[in-house]
Amino acid sequence: MRNLVLVILTLAFFAGCQQKNVEYDYDLENSNGIYVEKFDTLIKDENRYTSNNNVFKPGRVFVYDYYLEKTNGEKYAFQSTKDAPRLPARQRLNSWNLVHTDSLTDISVEQVLLKVRPGLQPFIEHFPDYDQTIIEYHYVQHNNDRPFNEATGVIENEKNVWLHPPRSNMFRILELNPFPFVQAPYEIGNTWQWSLKIGDAWSDERWKKWDGQIENQYQYEITDIRPVETAFGELECIEISASAKSRIGQTHLVAYFNKEHGFVKLNYTNIDSTRLVMELKEIREE
Repeated sequence: MRNLVLVILTLAFFAGCQQKNVEYDYDLENSNGIYVEKFDTLIKDENRYTSNNNVFKPGRVFVYDYYLEKTNGEKYAFQSTKDAPRLPARQRLNSWNLVHTDSLTDISVEQVLLKVRPGLQPFIEHFPDYDQTIIEYHYVQHNNDRPFNEATGVIENEKNVWLHPPRSNMFRILELNPFPFVQAPYEIGNTWQWSLKIGDAWSDERWKKWDGQIENQYQYEITDIRPVETAFGELECIEISASAKSRIGQTHLVAYFNKEHGFVKLNYTNIDSTRLVMELKEIREE
């Protein structure tokens, strides 16, 4: 019996060691205005980019409500067309329509989930220098089905938090908007910039068509730090006002960031003057 207890304790000890996040020393490198962690080349741990995260920890799920508001004030959600599941992946991206929020159906997408994944798979297989925490966006229908998802990344460290927005179906319009982004020092008046080249594969006659490549120039500023009423109660938030300009026009984002909960509200003004609003309603572990 004593030996059995020792074996169980030993296994528990090693299991605990395997689950423990190990933090490694790193330098911060400015990559086009975004600060990313750079580790010694001998460090191969695939959790090195998530081990120091305060908000985007592996296993966390961020649940967002959303709506698209047209210029007449009417609010909409989106849903895939009924034939979308049978179409090739590229065609599925464009096989959707809008539905008024007062007339949702079982296949209307009501919420967007952001799920943080451990490790670097599968991106590390194709991009050996991949340096972001991997996240997934899941689109939850009224009937609770999740017919599709997408994988992308977020960068979080002591200097900044930079987040890819959801960009499937209707949310592809957000490729033209400022990405959610906050950068230290977390003080009113702090400003920063970055830029991104965007191909015409992101164009869509439902918002804007163009040929060739455009380049968005992004400008960000911390405009306020104040309590904001959220689904979690009143939270101290950093208000970030941002714009994106290119040869095809201008877009805007007002984001509210809390150091524990992340981006609790995102208010986008799109290239076609519609608004897309996302509000964080829940954080859970999966």
